[in-house]
Amino acid sequence: MRDAVRLLLSLQNDDGGWATYEKRRGALWLEQLNPSQVFGDIMVDYSFPECTSACIQALVKARARFPGEFDAEIARAVRGGERFLRASQREDGSWEGSWGVCFTYGTWFAVSGLLAAGVREDDPAIERAARFLLDHQRPDGAWGEHHTSCPTRRYVQHPSGQVVMTSWALLALVRAGHAGREEVRRGIEFLLARQAPDGGWPREAIAGVFNRTCMINYDNYRHYFPVLAISEWLARSG
Repeated sequence: MRDAVRLLLSLQNDDGGWATYEKRRGALWLEQLNPSQVFGDIMVDYSFPECTSACIQALVKARARFPGEFDAEIARAVRGGERFLRASQREDGSWEGSWGVCFTYGTWFAVSGLLAAGVREDDPAIERAARFLLDHQRPDGAWGEHHTSCPTRRYVQHPSGQVVMTSWALLALVRAGHAGREEVRRGIEFLLARQAPDGGWPREAIAGVFNRTCMINYDNYRHYFPVLAISEWLARSG
């Protein structure tokens, strides 16, 4: 585990973020040489909000597990990760995700990363993110984002509410201190109403993506994210 901490620390980019498997080694102009007709932004491994959030959360856990061993290095890395997340927040309060559809997913990750870094729930970045999510809640209490959000790089509302996006939005809002809101309760009710007799949730629209243009069905998303969202809401709301 100590080797894992050292690895994470070594892979942080100069912008404070983390990529998927290596540090960034090239400039944006390299995308002009992209030979693929399918994948977007593949020539360089960029920093991503999701990867950065995950690394921040892991390093914060590691600092508590190994007190006094990596304190200064982790503190420096977490500050850099926070800086990257703040810089990558969009004007509307969201973050663009790259491994799930899309702004709902990225916003959940970024909010979780900032909070792990020690940012307060009433921080303007957290409040803007919560407002973005609340503004996109559907009348039925759900959230639903269409996969075309990924290639168009703007939020596209799905014709119907989606269990997976609803779970992501609820996780972000609950972690940001909004478990008691009526909007959150309505989202929980949507998840409960969609649950099947066998305890799972039915397959819905595409929720996964990679390289912005490749949509993929991660089948277990529909099972474990609702359980996670409901359980965190119960823990926070009493």
